[in-house]
Formats: sequence, structure tokens, C-alpha cells
Amino acid sequence: MNVWQIWWLAIRPRTLPAAAAGVVMGSALAWADGSFQAGPALAALCVALLLQIGSNVANDVYDFERGTDTSERQGPLRVTQAGLLPAAQVKRGMWIIFALAAMFGLYLAFLRGWVVIFIGLAAILSAIAYTGGPFPLGYYGLGDVFVFIFFGLIAVTGTYFAQVGSVSAAAGWMSVPVGLIVTAILVVNNLRDIENDRKAGKHTLAVRLGVRGARIEYLACMMIAFAILPVLILLNIVP
Repeated sequence: MNVWQIWWLAIRPRTLPAAAAGVVMGSALAWADGSFQAGPALAALCVALLLQIGSNVANDVYDFERGTDTSERQGPLRVTQAGLLPAAQVKRGMWIIFALAAMFGLYLAFLRGWVVIFIGLAAILSAIAYTGGPFPLGYYGLGDVFVFIFFGLIAVTGTYFAQVGSVSAAAGWMSVPVGLIVTAILVVNNLRDIENDRKAGKHTLAVRLGVRGARIEYLACMMIAFAILPVLILLNIVP
């Protein structure tokens, strides 16, 4: 396996559609309002994908350093745990990825002002803090909240704002089902890892709720997400 194949494993490309979902929704709403702009939309997509990739790489190395990723772990191969890349090299790659995300973010900040810089810094810090730092969000059951906020609320409204310069009620409301669906994906992953996480002391929300509670959370996320859309259409909030 060459170095490019190893990094391909580290970035976990199967997670990228979830990162793109909010950008696609925000761009679709901007299009419906006649305000779609390809440049900001593409920049927002690059930011979202790079933040997801950076978060994946950060999780790879920080979960290993905390002893969560072991040979007993289920799911996709983690390159640091497997010894395919040293932790220091993975961290350097993580910072390069976040720097690239910041470059696209600066373009959006040039268009829409300092608030974009604030949101971008919060996103990068949260992506690292998901499994790294003194208070890793994912280890304290806060990962689901992080995903809902950044992959739903901020992704949709931020993409819309980047193109239009304001946030519509439709963008705000449609960010909710997007965030819930992406959160449901996280719940499935956490259910898969629940036993390993429990042994490692990683208290995800799935670990805290238990298998039954996590399944209820998944069903609630999906049911609410699909129930919201017809209500928004009936109320003429979305086109």
C-alpha cells in the first residue's frame, strides 16, 4: 500500500457526502431564491469537505492516542492504530488540511465579513475538539450536538449566507432535517462502536443512552427530519 492509498484511508471518503449535504441544501435554497452564486457555493463546499477530512484525520490520531482505537475496533481501518503512518505525520497532515479550509474561508470572509472568520475558527476548533484537547466533545456525549450544529444549522445557513448575504427562514428551518439526518448517521456509527467505546471510556451519547436509547435517538432523528418537510411546505416556508 503506497502513501496515497494510506492517506485515502485516513480521510475516509465515504463520510464526505454527509459533509456536502448542508452545502447542497443551502445552495439549492439560494437557487430557488434566484441568488445562487457558483463561486461562494464552491468555496463553501471546499470548506465543508476539508473540515470533514480534517476532523476524520484528527479522530484517527487522537482516538489512537487516547487508547480508544485498538485491534478490537470494528469499522473502517484507522491508519495511526494500524501503524501505517506515525502520529506526528498524521497531525501535520491534519493542520495542512485545516489550513486549506481556512484559505477558502478567507475568500468567503472577504465577501461577507468578519462573522465568517468567527464561524470558521469555531468550526476548526470544534473539529479538533471532537476527539482532541482537554475536553473532547465525543468523549462526553456532546458529539451529536456538534454534528447537528455544524453539519446542519451552520452548513445550510452558512452556505446560503455566503451567496445571498442574509439568512432566510427557509434556510434556517431546512437546516434542521439536514442536521438530524447527519446526526442519525453518527448514531449508527456510535452504535457499531458502543462496546469498544465503553471499554475505552469514550462516553458517547450512545454509550450513555445504551443500545435501546440510541436506537430510539436514531428513529427520532429520522422521523422528525422527514416530518418537518411537509409541514414547512404546507406553511409556505419552503418553495
